Amino acid sequence: MDVDLILRGGRILTMGSAGVTDSIAVHQGRILALGRDAESLTARVERNLEGRTVTPGFIDAHAHSVWFGLTLVELDVAPARSIDELYDLVAERAAETAQSEWVVGAGFNQMYTQNEYPDPVRLNEAAGGRPVWIKHTSGHACVIDRRAIEITRVHDYLERGIDGGRIVVDEHGEPTGLLEEQAMRLVQDIMLPYPLGRIEQALEAATRHYLTEGLTSVTDAGIAGGWIAHSPQEFAAYQNALRNGRLHTRQQVMPESSTITEFGEPGAEGHYSGFSAGIRSGLGNDRLQLGPAKFFLDGSILGATARMSEEYHHCPGSHGYYQGDRGDIRDRALAAGRAGWTLAMHAVGDEAVDLAIEIAGTLRAEGIEPPIPHRIEHGGVVRPEQIARLAEVDLTIVGQPYFVSVYGDGMRRFIGDERADGSFPAKSLLDAGLNLAISSDRPVAQGAPLRVMQSAVERLTASGHVYGGHERLTPQEALAAYTTGPARLTGWEGVKGVLQPGALADLTILGADPTKVPAAEISSVPVEATVVGGEAKHDPNGIVSA
Repeated sequence: MDVDLILRGGRILTMGSAGVTDSIAVHQGRILALGRDAESLTARVERNLEGRTVTPGFIDAHAHSVWFGLTLVELDVAPARSIDELYDLVAERAAETAQSEWVVGAGFNQMYTQNEYPDPVRLNEAAGGRPVWIKHTSGHACVIDRRAIEITRVHDYLERGIDGGRIVVDEHGEPTGLLEEQAMRLVQDIMLPYPLGRIEQALEAATRHYLTEGLTSVTDAGIAGGWIAHSPQEFAAYQNALRNGRLHTRQQVMPESSTITEFGEPGAEGHYSGFSAGIRSGLGNDRLQLGPAKFFLDGSILGATARMSEEYHHCPGSHGYYQGDRGDIRDRALAAGRAGWTLAMHAVGDEAVDLAIEIAGTLRAEGIEPPIPHRIEHGGVVRPEQIARLAEVDLTIVGQPYFVSVYGDGMRRFIGDERADGSFPAKSLLDAGLNLAISSDRPVAQGAPLRVMQSAVERLTASGHVYGGHERLTPQEALAAYTTGPARLTGWEGVKGVLQPGALADLTILGADPTKVPAAEISSVPVEATVVGGEAKHDPNGIVSA
């Protein structure tokens, strides 16, 4: 019997016990054989790799697929390097937008505009009177114009405030248009939910793009609820996209914690924690799976909303804040963990990391094992003594090394070099015996895996500063943190992230070995083909599919 596919003549990094080999055989979407065992077979399709490198398909353990897909069609203001340039971009988009519609943009970062924010009046003028909503690149803030301030009735909330968020005002007490954290709900409650068709379009755009970068599996870190959602039925959009052939990579999704509801009386028979997010029959397989529950503990360094034990250097007296009452967050997370949910806890500041460790430690002490490992998202600032505590409760951090490259200089100004030196740890987690998965947090930052890996190896800021050099990874460790590490973290150890018999035939074919080229060239290694389940999904030069 001929198998489906044999690739020969390559440098195949299995990331498993087989080490490096030169041939691989694939049948019915799975890896059948490697090396000599593969050479002894015949296949319907046989290709010579001509020395190219094959790795397991890359896995991004923390991205935002719906959000990223939408940024591909919304106004991108990231290129603006001054507020005037931002106004010009808004004016260009407004010129092709109906007068009754909103101008919606994404990618704003005050670090690129000399720490200057748009003025709501001038923003309104640029838009020709249309309401404007511009999302901050961190996802933890947004800016609206004067017309949008009126529509959202921001003034009605100035005195009472918003729990877990902030309406920023000027010296006269007037709204500046900047809304932080939960305050973003004022505009989201008007603009959302997005139609499911638009979300499906975003998923198709995002997952097609992923393939060009060698990604075969991605975890969407928060859907269906909270300020991060685009519709309470986002999972239904995922199911629709899968059914209609518009979901091109494997996806695991995290429901945001506000979707989780207590049903029945605690302690009574039939009590459980569940959620309503448009889910229906057909849930859960290697193409689309429900992952951890996403709990937001705090905010971001870029927005000075991450909860820190020490104040921000650029904002004296401010320690950031939790996204709600600390005790309430803790109780809700524990209830979800006790009900069998895995927890993915967004914790950027070190005080938020303390809370995450406390929650995981409590569950561990109660003998409650999660279905897949609990995790911390980001770990922006981590004190040295917290590393040992993380290991004690088996709680790893899913960090984003590329933040160092693009935001590192700004973060140093915000939190100082001492704290920056211990932020976004990687090597110290490995040294403590923890599993390591690095990720992109796309679209908060660029998400190409090879670019993220290079940042993990170099840890250089835009100015060339070495940011926490002791946390540098070797190229081999960086590759593992995008393959075997996230596979284990997401519950697919031995099935994804490794090339061995029985594993899914998810392959990334590269023009060179990223573990052998100079560190500065890792991001330049070409992704020549991406194979998902034995099928070439991205193969512009016909390496596999010709």
